[in-house]
Parts: sequence; C-alpha cells; structure tokens
Amino acid sequence: MQWSYPILRVGGTEIRIHLTFLLLLAWIGIAYFQEGGTPAAIEGVGFISAVFACVVLHELGHAAAASRYGIRTPKITLLPIGGVAELERLPEKPSEEIVVAVAGPLVNVIIAAFLVVALGTTVGIDALTSMDNPHVAFVARLAAVNIWLVLFNLIPAFPMDGGRVLRALLATRYNRLRATEIAGTVGQFAAFAFGFIGLVAGNVLLIFVAIFVYLAATAETQAMGLEAAARAVNVRDVMISRFESMPATATLDEAAQALLRTTQHEFPIVDGSGRLRGVLSRQGLVAGLQQRGGQAPVIEAMVANIPVVRDHEKLIKALEPLKNGAAPAVGVVDAEGRLIGYVIIENIGELMLLRSAIAG
Repeated sequence: MQWSYPILRVGGTEIRIHLTFLLLLAWIGIAYFQEGGTPAAIEGVGFISAVFACVVLHELGHAAAASRYGIRTPKITLLPIGGVAELERLPEKPSEEIVVAVAGPLVNVIIAAFLVVALGTTVGIDALTSMDNPHVAFVARLAAVNIWLVLFNLIPAFPMDGGRVLRALLATRYNRLRATEIAGTVGQFAAFAFGFIGLVAGNVLLIFVAIFVYLAATAETQAMGLEAAARAVNVRDVMISRFESMPATATLDEAAQALLRTTQHEFPIVDGSGRLRGVLSRQGLVAGLQQRGGQAPVIEAMVANIPVVRDHEKLIKALEPLKNGAAPAVGVVDAEGRLIGYVIIENIGELMLLRSAIAG
C-alpha cells in the first residue's frame, strides 16, 4: 500500500503505518490541545494510540488464525479507520474463512473482558456513547471501543469481518465468485446507509467510513472476479509475446535507447541461451542511470530472481507474485526454459475483457 511505512515486525508480519494515520494523530493532538492544553493533547493522542494497539491485536488475531491453515500475513497496515491484514491468499474452505474472520473480533472480546473483569472497569452508557470525552475514565472508554469494534466488525457486509462470514456461508451454496458478489453488494448498500446517516447527523467520520466501505467492497468483488478469471485462462492467452529483450552484456545507455524506441516499460534480460536473468524496469533504468551512469551493465540495475511459468499453466500462478508486488513481471518459458513471453500487472485489463467474454 502506497504512503505506508514499516514500524514493527511481529513474527513474519510487518506492521505498517499509513501517512493518513499520522495525520489523524496530529489532528487529534491539535484538537485536544486547543481544548485543554498539553495534558489534554497527550491524553488524546495516548487514547487513540491505545485504540489502534487494540486494532493491531485484532488484525494479529486474523493472522494467527490464518497461520493455522498455512496462510501467511505479510503485512498489516494501520489506517485512520482501522487496520488491514493482507493475507497472501484466502482460506480454501468456508469453515476456514469463518474461523479467520471471527478470530479478530474474538480478540476484542478478550480485551474488553480483561479490562472489565481483571481491572474492575465499569462500562456505562457514558463510556459507550462518549468515547471522546476525557472526563470518562480512560480504561472504561478503551473497553467501550473494543465492544464497538466487535459490533461494527460483525456487520454482515464487506469489508467487515461479518461480511467475510456472510461470504463463507453463501459459499456453501454458491461458488466463491457469486458469494463474493452478493456479499459485496450488501457491503455497498451498507456504505450507502452509513453515508446517509452521516449526512443526516453531520458526522464527517461516518461519511469517511462509508466511502471506505464502498470502495473496499467494490475492490473485493473485482479482485475475486479477477482471480476467478485467472483460474479459467492460460498464461498464453494474456502474455506479451512480442517484445524486445536485452542481453546481459547490454549497457544502461542501450536500454535507454530501447525505451525510447519501443513502447515497453520493462525489458527482460536474457543470457546467451535465451533464459531469463532478470527484468529491467523503467524505474530501475532511471535509478541506474543516476547512480551508476550509462556505461554500467543492465544486470546491475535489473530485478533478479523473476518467477517463471509455462505458457500452458493457468494465469493464477503468475498473478500471485504480481498482486503481491513481489516482481515487476513474470516470465513465460518453453519446455527448455527459454523465454517466450512475460506477464505484467497491466495485463489485468485484458484479462477482465477475457472474463467478460467467458461470462458472455
């Protein structure tokens, strides 16, 4: 996710913080400072930080449940409206998806129970309705936030956890794509409801949440449609088969000339046998020219260890590293390992056209 920066690593999961979250902290600090000076600002920022610590634990709950099924969670990103755990893939079975989805809210239940039982906190109406009121006890407000996180996430609409439970239940009757489309539609209707209530109540935050829910529900549906299409077509159907490659002995100046001469934004680097050594992207070329000069060999600026697939394999195998940003391209090779094409993320547009043709 762009504009996000790593701050912590827990096991194999990198915790990242989005720039907008830092802006939220600054806004909270300024607003509280204007009302009560430095002590109020510290208390306000501290409370929001504690809330998002609970959010991180919520997302780590998803990650821990996913790991039971061999699914890694490379990243968790903190946004102003919550956290996003990026699983490397979806659980295969509906029952597994339910477990992964419920694990997050269960963490918040445990946190709220600990704050209430172990610390003897009382969560009254004031705490539940005035979580931004500094006159209500800090711990009571934190417990109230966790209660609201449970209730909000169990709404049966994407991208909330309840929406994933709904999709899993629908997947017992429909295929996953159809189940996602239905759950995504429910999420879009929920977004309209949030937006309407936010407009009527004059709640800017709720309007912001509505926009995020709508975009996330739409993106989830499109991503699942893309995955379904990628499982239905072969790599050869969308690979770039007409391209200019470069030998490993070529210089960056020669690559710059090829960039101007062709419409390519990336150039496969091959050895004398036509086997893929790496890919030189336009960004890598520009950086290489600035740092090493035009006479430097392309292998010093290329991305090595590019994954490869065979042309008869399904596109889903090439799509995974592209979606994860692990590689700028995926090479397509013949039986002897020689490069015959490659796939880039821009091929998604062509894939969606193929999906429409298949559906029609």
